Amino acid sequence: MQLDNATPEQLQQWEAELSQQYAQLQAQSLNLDLTRGKPSAEQLSLSDDLDGILQGNYLAADGTDTRNYGGLEGIAEARQLGANILGVDAANVLAGGNSSLTMMFQAVQFAYEYGLTGAESAWGKLENAKFLCPVPGYDRHFSVCEQVGIELVTVPMLATGPDMDKVEAMLKADQQIVGMWCVPKYSNPTGVVYSDETVERIALLAKIANPNFRVFWDNAYCVHDLIDNPPQLANIAEACARAGTEDSVLQFASTSKITHAGSGVAFMAASAANLAGFKKALGNCTIGPDKVNQLRHMRLLPDMAALQAHMQKHADIIKPRFSSVLENLSRAFDGTDLGSWEKPVGGYFISFDTRPGCARAVVKLAAEAGVKLTPAGATFPYGQDPADRNIRIAPTVPTVGDVDKAMKVFEVCVKLASVRAQLA
Repeated sequence: MQLDNATPEQLQQWEAELSQQYAQLQAQSLNLDLTRGKPSAEQLSLSDDLDGILQGNYLAADGTDTRNYGGLEGIAEARQLGANILGVDAANVLAGGNSSLTMMFQAVQFAYEYGLTGAESAWGKLENAKFLCPVPGYDRHFSVCEQVGIELVTVPMLATGPDMDKVEAMLKADQQIVGMWCVPKYSNPTGVVYSDETVERIALLAKIANPNFRVFWDNAYCVHDLIDNPPQLANIAEACARAGTEDSVLQFASTSKITHAGSGVAFMAASAANLAGFKKALGNCTIGPDKVNQLRHMRLLPDMAALQAHMQKHADIIKPRFSSVLENLSRAFDGTDLGSWEKPVGGYFISFDTRPGCARAVVKLAAEAGVKLTPAGATFPYGQDPADRNIRIAPTVPTVGDVDKAMKVFEVCVKLASVRAQLA
């Protein structure tokens, strides 16, 4: 199906045929949800040994009684796990509660209101603090800045990561830009892994940006590979050390999609100066994280070998779901002008671009046929995709069979919305 070369008669015929197929799908009364990148019940069950794993022994390796107050930085074993995941020294890691998003929000809020390196560094002192947002991107990143009152400025995502020529030009031209969001490995939603050159250039940004500029390096999917010999992400901390810009990057990760999503351990890695500023503010709102939960995780995942074996089990569960999506997209749209998509080898999402102006219609049609998708526009700041093209597909929760059913609906919705738009 090539719409650009179709005659009005062909379009009308296709519209009639697709409308009939769509009505048949509606009659199935489906109720399928591909909206958010959550682990499936099968994945969550991989970590059920967390329940009762301590067997009454609440002492950390250094003798700390994890049931008691204190320990703002987290127990040493958990900090070491975070260090191993993020590729830094444990001295530069803070292990927290169940959500890296909470840590990111706190870091943005503290930097805006109090400054991470003293009151004069507070972003709120600027006339109009701004954040760069590679798009399509993660909607919750955008909402963090919106909540605090920071303006969002978009920059295109390329196959190598953010368009660094544009990033550098924007930073040189505007000292009101104080940060940039990054999901560097299996980026949400495109699945892109930042190239070595992109990582090196990001490490150099502090030399041209506002002195208090910070990169928020959300490495949420750094161990979520779906293939053997996966692409490797260059180490941003090492790149910053070479550039002398150690203060410019805050790294984040968590076990939320590794163990139990609602009761994991989050990690923040940063320079000594950034950690000192963060902990100064953090210490006024908490007496420490859930160290018992951190200890439970360390008994389940005592080293990287155990973590890697655990993640292979996740991959065995997720991979067939991704394969179903990609096989359906290839069968339906290869050789057409109806859309394009990424083929990620890790992470939690598949990004699909419709013809311009069709994404919202596709999502609406799918919902009315019983398939919930992430709202069109969610992968852009303020929910506004200027081209109305991008749709994020999250296939991890449904069964493989249900993913296949959902993609059959998605195919018809894309075709029907595209034909109707062309007729209009």
